[in-house]
Parts: sequence; C-alpha cells; structure tokens
Amino acid sequence: MEHSQSLKKNHEFRRLYARGKSAVSPILVLYCRKNGRGINRIGITAGGKIGNAVQRNRIRRRLRECYRVNEKRFSVGYDLVLVARVRIRSASYRQIEEQLLRLAGRLDLLKQEEK
Repeated sequence: MEHSQSLKKNHEFRRLYARGKSAVSPILVLYCRKNGRGINRIGITAGGKIGNAVQRNRIRRRLRECYRVNEKRFSVGYDLVLVARVRIRSASYRQIEEQLLRLAGRLDLLKQEEK
C-alpha cells in the first residue's frame, strides 16, 4: 500500500475504539480518527466468531485488498480500523468493497472529487 502503514499495537486499536468515530453496516464496522501524519494507518480485525484461522485470514486478505484497490480515493492523515462482523462470511468481494466505500463516505474519509 503506497500511502498506508499497518496499525499493530493494541493501545492504538483501543485508542481508536474509545476516541474515534465509527460507522456500522451489517458486515463491517469502520473506526477512524485523524493521526496528524501524512499517511493513513490501517488495522483489520476479524474475531473468533467469524470462524477458524483460515476463514479469518481470508476475510482479512479481502478487506486489505478492498482498501488497497481504493486507497487513492481515501483522504490522507487518518488511522482506520476495519472490524469484520459475522455476516461478512457470506458476502461477496463486491459487497465488501461497496460497504467499505459507503462507510468511508459516511465518515467523510473519501476525497471530495470521489463523493
């Protein structure tokens, strides 16, 4: 990802959950908060309810790819956390991408010309 780094530390995720803005869909939750840097930092979580490790990793790969393909549409300078919900197991790639962009638009994360 050209303009992004990964969020890895637990305290960074907790800070986003506590102080960030969020938007919810049936298959996905998106948390965001300005980070004061020239890059986006993204974290992806898929809990145990989604399934075994193979299923969780597949979901994380899909979410990462959805973000990577649309990365240029996102405004820069945010920390983002994508939380997969149980119903994401039956969602297609297209549905996941559509929901991600819808949630990003709701949180004003998309660049102005993309809205």
